[in-house]
Amino acid sequence: MTLASPPLATLRSALMAQLTAPARFDVVVIGGGATGLGVALDAAARGFSVALVESHDFAKGTSSRATKLVHGGVRYLAQGNIALVREALHERTTLLHNAPHLAQPLAFVMPSYKLLDTPFYGIGLKMYDALAGKAGLGPTEFLGRNKTLQYLPTVQAQGLKGGVKYWDGQFDDARLALVLARTAAAHGAVVVNYCAATGLLHEDGKVAGVHCEDRETGAKITLRAGCVVNATGVWVDAFRQQDGEATGRVAKPMVAPSQGVHIVVDREFLPGDHAMLVPKTADGRVLFAVPWLGKVILGTTDTPREDLAREPRPFKEEVEFILSESARYLSRAPTRADVKSVWVGLRPLVKPQDDDGGNTKGISREHTVLVSKSGLVTVTGGKWTTYRAMAEDVLDKCFDAHLLQPRKPGTTSTLRLVGAGVAVDAQRPKISDAPGLHAYGTEQPIVQTLPGGDRWLGGGVTEGMVRFAARFEYARTVEDVLARRSRLLFLDARLAATLAPAVAAILQEETGVDPQTDAFVALAQLYVTLPA
Repeated sequence: MTLASPPLATLRSALMAQLTAPARFDVVVIGGGATGLGVALDAAARGFSVALVESHDFAKGTSSRATKLVHGGVRYLAQGNIALVREALHERTTLLHNAPHLAQPLAFVMPSYKLLDTPFYGIGLKMYDALAGKAGLGPTEFLGRNKTLQYLPTVQAQGLKGGVKYWDGQFDDARLALVLARTAAAHGAVVVNYCAATGLLHEDGKVAGVHCEDRETGAKITLRAGCVVNATGVWVDAFRQQDGEATGRVAKPMVAPSQGVHIVVDREFLPGDHAMLVPKTADGRVLFAVPWLGKVILGTTDTPREDLAREPRPFKEEVEFILSESARYLSRAPTRADVKSVWVGLRPLVKPQDDDGGNTKGISREHTVLVSKSGLVTVTGGKWTTYRAMAEDVLDKCFDAHLLQPRKPGTTSTLRLVGAGVAVDAQRPKISDAPGLHAYGTEQPIVQTLPGGDRWLGGGVTEGMVRFAARFEYARTVEDVLARRSRLLFLDARLAATLAPAVAAILQEETGVDPQTDAFVALAQLYVTLPA
């Protein structure tokens, strides 16, 4: 294993001092999800001075609630969007290379219950392989009934004709967001969570910076910048409207939020290392069953949603859809009593300007970058897999608008992220395995040397991991640790709640601030509460 460089400390007082030190940044990014962090890293890697502010924790919103797939988009191939698929396949390879401790190949099997399903889907997936070219992760295989049962031992055997096996990737989304933040910081960016952008600074009709508030102290800060990037996901329209009001223009809403629900059950419902994909369920939606961190994720839905809740909850019909469709394809049907956690993400789909956003399944998953007349750069849409390409596109638009002086692209294409060492070998634990130290990559020895590095609290969490989260990973609350540094809230919410007091005591010792234990316990209860 390649040893890591000493990690950068994330002492809160030092971060706030760095944020207020310069008179002006080249770039200020609003939003600490995948897109904003990708922009911050790209800009910092090219040598620009960069600040990023996030109102909550990094990846608190959509970016920690993905289906955990690094994929080219088989669905988009069926829609004929070849360009999007080709870009995503290229970026899939880049991501697997740059963060092998957090993103790895994963084999999928589509079971077939009709004679023509295997050749029909198989031919499409052969096209998927062809588009990937040298970036392919493995060849598509046509499977007989016995081989399908071997790969998916708990698949519904009655009526099974065969299947198709193909390759994509999976990852730990929240931890990947975290290493993006840390890698950007290693390249000079000032990256701060719990610091909310409260408004835009306009001078002479142009965006000249961002007004912020430190969520912990209430301190008001103004960050001046030559370029301001609005990367707030489903919330981008709030800043666009603010910009329009300040400059006397109307900003028409561009986001049609779509809700995706995921249910987590024990691995016994789908043992082994293969994921299952049902490309067309009873109502035409896709169903995934994905092994992840020792559990199985079932999902997802695609339901329009008007409100923009920070903790959206599933609708009753969405839970019923996932459980009933799972029952059709798994020999043992998961029930409501088997649910370990249920969580919801809001997708920031970009709607056509003449569309009311009512049918989100038909809206393109491509990203959009807009530059207003006042110079506010807004990016939204897209997906996790293409975060790096999206960031490059944002920088190109900044150059075109003369907000930044052009600099050579491609800096991040081979840039290893924090914790990345040599390529993953066959002996290394998989992301589908139960959580543990392997998620830290080359930083494992550093985690182990901290006080309590060998004292396990439960759920794959050690005391040393909590201290590492507080010292080097920007963690401030119990939720930060158990939802995003560890993924325990998403895997087993009840177990996460039982660990909260122990985690809180360590955090209190490390940071001296209120770790918000009661709030986390209440949140964990939400994650095991199904709509009646």
